[in-house]
Amino acid sequence: MLAELLDPMKNPLTYAVPFFLLSIAIELAALKWLDHDDNVTGYALKDARTSISMGVGSILFLTVFKIITFFAFVFVFAHFALFELDTGAWWYWPALIVGLDFCYYWHHRFSHRVRIGWAGHQAHHSSEFMNFGTALRQKWNPWFEFFFWLPLPLLGFAPWTLFAAFAINLIYQFFVHTEVVGKLPRPIEWVFNTPSHHRVHHGSDPEYLDKNYGGILIVWDRLFGTFQAELHRPRYGLTHPVETYNLLTLQYGDYRKMAADVRAASSWRERVGYVLGPPGWKPDGSIDRGRTEAGTR
Repeated sequence: MLAELLDPMKNPLTYAVPFFLLSIAIELAALKWLDHDDNVTGYALKDARTSISMGVGSILFLTVFKIITFFAFVFVFAHFALFELDTGAWWYWPALIVGLDFCYYWHHRFSHRVRIGWAGHQAHHSSEFMNFGTALRQKWNPWFEFFFWLPLPLLGFAPWTLFAAFAINLIYQFFVHTEVVGKLPRPIEWVFNTPSHHRVHHGSDPEYLDKNYGGILIVWDRLFGTFQAELHRPRYGLTHPVETYNLLTLQYGDYRKMAADVRAASSWRERVGYVLGPPGWKPDGSIDRGRTEAGTR
């Protein structure tokens, strides 16, 4: 089963790659030749190259993550699952995709609101461009996802199906990273995550911070008070630009800064706050939302 799970020919992402490349080419053509708002960010070679490099690197880390979590989920499924759901039932895959998206919402929210989660996730938000290339700017630290997926095997979803459903979730999210698509018809905007909603999520403007965490569905944000409609074109990137294309700095720089804060802390309360508090947490209880390593969005 593990060999099948790691087989690239059985991974939906493998078949999506040509469409990713085609979409980037179409977006580039649209930006070059079609009428559009001159304020769209478009592409920059160094930025796109950094995003693609991060995407390639993430394949390795996601593979390691799959191996580790697969055995853990199999153990949980075999010994603690409340049910064993029929993978062939007509409702199984829709239920799994919705359930995983619900878990994704809470993981994504954690990644923005808890500093140790943000330290890994902020790399995805480090670009000041919003395009299909930015969608490939993936983090190399997916380890906390395990805890948020754990309810699914407990509820009886077969472990191998979790990874297929997550691949579907990632494929969907690729297509919301663009400025060339405006707002879609209202029923779609109400239910689904769309380019308009996700532009808000990548904005560093104060009114856009900590909003629109949904992966496929935006209804979670509407239900849990984190929805924000697109009011104006966002300013993308971190609250302060990172001003580097160094992959290791982008991926691990925040961990280094967090460790430095912990070493300098004068009490266990401060140490815990620097790790589990909101990004930008300070010992006096305030939150510095302007720090590069702690700018939430």
